[in-house]
Amino acid sequence: MTNTAEKYALKELNLETTFGGMGKEIERDVPVIDLTDFDQRREEITDQLWEAATEVGFFQLSNHGLDIALIKQAFGLSERFFALPEDAKQHYPLKKGLNAGWEFKSQVRPSTGTADDKESYQITLPHMDDLWPNQTVVPEFNRVMLDFEHKAWQLGMKVLSCFADRLGFERDFFTRAHDRSSEEYQSTLRLLHYLPLPESSRPDESIWRAGAHTDFDCLTMVFQQEGQGGLQVSPGKGAEGKGDDREWFSVTPKEERITCNIGDMLMRWSDDRLKSTLHRVRMPKPGDYNGPRYSMAFFCQANKDQIIQGPEKKYPPISARDYLLQRIQANFDAAEKAAEARK
Repeated sequence: MTNTAEKYALKELNLETTFGGMGKEIERDVPVIDLTDFDQRREEITDQLWEAATEVGFFQLSNHGLDIALIKQAFGLSERFFALPEDAKQHYPLKKGLNAGWEFKSQVRPSTGTADDKESYQITLPHMDDLWPNQTVVPEFNRVMLDFEHKAWQLGMKVLSCFADRLGFERDFFTRAHDRSSEEYQSTLRLLHYLPLPESSRPDESIWRAGAHTDFDCLTMVFQQEGQGGLQVSPGKGAEGKGDDREWFSVTPKEERITCNIGDMLMRWSDDRLKSTLHRVRMPKPGDYNGPRYSMAFFCQANKDQIIQGPEKKYPPISARDYLLQRIQANFDAAEKAAEARK
């Protein structure tokens, strides 16, 4: 039998295999950080971001400047895309190892070993040839999603500039590392549709809408719709330990707030001063809203040619290309089997 140490090359993935299990649910609030007057309040906001990122790993942004109308428009087009017949969505298949295109129930987390109960569509700019639905399929999809992706990137770079300040990097370090004009760009906007739960069904306890995991990237920004909960966070700096011993609290979705978390790339770049935080999306419980759940996530993932290593060199250097590829392969290793099963 393969032991945990032999299964994956990355420490993060081996830890993730220990994260399954229901755990214990507790009550806790996520820090909310107001970005009003950002330029004038940069030092204060940076202190708040640093405290939230080191103590909880999750935080929400308010007064962030991203137009709520644009977010709603993107949600509407996302729902229209996912409402297409399956044979229509199959025209935009996920490109292997590139985080671009549509997939259905093909993401298998190391923590659970079962496929997440969802479908998704990834937008990674250099790899979108032949993946955009045209005007007759989903009108305005391309234009709105490109605008939304750009605005999300701008906000992500603003937040990351604060972490660059505290880590001793040049202020624009992460902006240059996530150069949107480069062919090496690999930040991703991900549209997500979690499948509805039929009224009479009782969910299998081994199935999750999204199994427990940490993110691959530097910073994740999640857009949620009110009334469509399920996102849960396991607080604390330590990631080790069996899933049944972990505590989890729910993040209440608010239309005007963006929920953020630190990812593994930034954890490495900070020599573990910042910790990526474990999270999941649980299935509805009896009495919960059990219809479809839609969310959107923007992943600030460093360009492929960037070398990830902190100033203290706690981890060996690795290119962002190789790092992301290892993480994607571990999470989508069942994609081809799932596709075959549906034929």
